[in-house]
Amino acid sequence: MTGTPLLLVHPGDHGVAVYARDMAAAVGALGDARTVDAGEVGQLPEGTAVHTHFTDRLWGASPEDASRVFADLASRVRLSVTLHDVPQASDGEQNRPRRRAAYARVAAAARAVVVNSEHERALLREEDVWSGAVSVIPLPVELEADAGRGRPDGSVGVLGFFYPGKGHDEAADAAAAAGISRLTVLGRASDGHAAELETFVRRAAGLGVEVEVTGWLDDAEIARRGRAVSVPVIAHRHISASGSLASWIGWGRRPVAVRNRYIDEMAALRPGTITPVAETDLADALRHAIAHPDTTWHGLARLPLSRADVASAYLRLWDGLDS
Repeated sequence: MTGTPLLLVHPGDHGVAVYARDMAAAVGALGDARTVDAGEVGQLPEGTAVHTHFTDRLWGASPEDASRVFADLASRVRLSVTLHDVPQASDGEQNRPRRRAAYARVAAAARAVVVNSEHERALLREEDVWSGAVSVIPLPVELEADAGRGRPDGSVGVLGFFYPGKGHDEAADAAAAAGISRLTVLGRASDGHAAELETFVRRAAGLGVEVEVTGWLDDAEIARRGRAVSVPVIAHRHISASGSLASWIGWGRRPVAVRNRYIDEMAALRPGTITPVAETDLADALRHAIAHPDTTWHGLARLPLSRADVASAYLRLWDGLDS
């Protein structure tokens, strides 16, 4: 398989679907790139070269259904894949083995496997998902030109869909301990988690932290609100690769981030764009950040791995397959 494959894209606002469409556009800006909608892949001739992005929630109602759909497609076309939301301990005792099996089936069926971090490549081995060849192509960061700083609104901000393990509870606990009384959820509840979001809002209120949930915002408005929160925070329990982190950095922000292997990797990849802290030091870090707002902005004009850089990395990968 040489050259640019068809780029399979899904509709909707799931983060992986949005990213797949964004990357298809970035590849297209560098040359000839064609997309195919997920609902039309059954019409492709056998042996067609296709690249897609996989997370089980995007491909089926269950990990088993998702991996079956993928494997069926891979039996007809030459399919390479970027894996997202790689299985790990935070999936829980019930879902972890199911997701492991699903991702193992996907990796085994694919012509080439890509992940977005060295952390994820290690997870594939540690979780007994895949021990074969894996390419690492990090998520891009696109700096917004002349975006300017927003007027600080006094809140701690957590970006992206709400779901358990995203770090909202940790952020609320740390905000309360730091004497910060406002938290902004920049986004809406992930499908199936609306009741848990309501529970979180009540729990935070009990700590003395008022929560604003913005709901879905378009790109311009979420960027504006992201530049307005006083302290951007990343405190995920479930870490695969973080589109939220890329967005914060693209808006010029330097988020306070609870340390883990992925955060340390990204801090080394883009020095000066993250404030990594131990979870036990999160409250102190929030207190310091709200008192010293300049520390929440990175002030950099250039960063490694823009969308064009990442698109070029994919082109090199595809050119090298079967060559």
